[in-house]
Amino acid sequence: MTTETNIGAPGSARLRGSAVLFMSTSAALATSTIYPLQPAIADVADSLGTQITAVGVALAFGPIGYMVGLGVLVPLVDRFAPGRVLAAQFGVLACALAASAVVPTVTLLGLMVAVVGACSSVGAGLSSVAGRLAPPRRRATILGVVTAGISAGILAGRIVGGWLSDELGWRKMLLVFAAACGLVTVCCLVALPRAHGTAERGYLSALRSLPGLFVRHATLRVAALRGSMWFFAFSVVWAGIAVALSEPPFSYSAERIGLYALAGLSGILATQVAGAWTDRVGARRVILAGLVLAAVAATILGFSLANTAVTLVCLAVFDAGLFAAQVANQSTVLAIDPAAPARFNSAYMLVYFVGGSLGTAFGAATAKWFGWLPTALIAGAAIGVAATITTFTRQRRWHRRRADRGISVAEDAVPHQSRA
Repeated sequence: MTTETNIGAPGSARLRGSAVLFMSTSAALATSTIYPLQPAIADVADSLGTQITAVGVALAFGPIGYMVGLGVLVPLVDRFAPGRVLAAQFGVLACALAASAVVPTVTLLGLMVAVVGACSSVGAGLSSVAGRLAPPRRRATILGVVTAGISAGILAGRIVGGWLSDELGWRKMLLVFAAACGLVTVCCLVALPRAHGTAERGYLSALRSLPGLFVRHATLRVAALRGSMWFFAFSVVWAGIAVALSEPPFSYSAERIGLYALAGLSGILATQVAGAWTDRVGARRVILAGLVLAAVAATILGFSLANTAVTLVCLAVFDAGLFAAQVANQSTVLAIDPAAPARFNSAYMLVYFVGGSLGTAFGAATAKWFGWLPTALIAGAAIGVAATITTFTRQRRWHRRRADRGISVAEDAVPHQSRA
């Protein structure tokens, strides 16, 4: 594979378009593996002879494992060749999915789901690799392509999982996912750049340093705080709308509710546009534009659930705005240390995912207890908080940084009071 030295990524292999596309597709597959059992939870309970609540607890180990993977596995791509690290992670993911397909008890299912969750963090590892190997002036653009895959996995996992479960059964559905991950395992060794890790500190030292990153880097603190707020809002809307549509006067089936996620898939196109615009005008403007769109859409959603067409349009705009904000926001994190971005990405994603997990629980409970309108308005308020945080941050002049240092404008979104 052709190699060249990139600014900010000494000695790294050049990212070709085919490699970026492969990374995006792989990130989608890995991220989707957390979700395919959710639509089939009743079938799983019947098959294992247990209660639905017990299966729900078992599936909850997926997000827990994912958070462990963010902290423990993602930093490995800073130290070792990404092709080998990610191939190994996909290999374990394939084995865990295959084992999940044959478990006889819900306890073993929970254990396997935890392993699947940990290894599914490979998507965050791929975005870290993209941030390290991309040319500085195109970092946000390339990150947008990879993030589009992650976003697609979040939304499509339930859709594909539910469809395959209906067609083949949940066990064979998991085997299909396992086979796909096995294929990607082989492809990782061929398709990913053979770039050596650039991290100077040891692996354990890197893990211990994660909490301190928030103390030393204002850019990371701001990005993590506002990102967690809008992922909270994202999860509130999608968890709340599932509850609202399952109850009177709608009483929709799980399959029909899952189809609403198709509207969100159209928002994925915004990630690539957001990446290109972040490289041109800076992260702050893209974040604010995305949050304004999402807040307006969330507010309208609160009053329009009975109108399917308006609801689908608002969901598409809502997801597009938040996906765009995420691309721009994450690009600022990966640019803090372009030579070794994975540990910053790990720290950011941990806080980000905590916000999403709280949003899922909060959205379902609020929709059940108080109804859909308060749920949607709370989501809009959370986005407003994120926009307020962004308003009180500023970027250094993008034209000066590009001219003087040749670094992407995505790097800077720092508080008025302090600099990273």
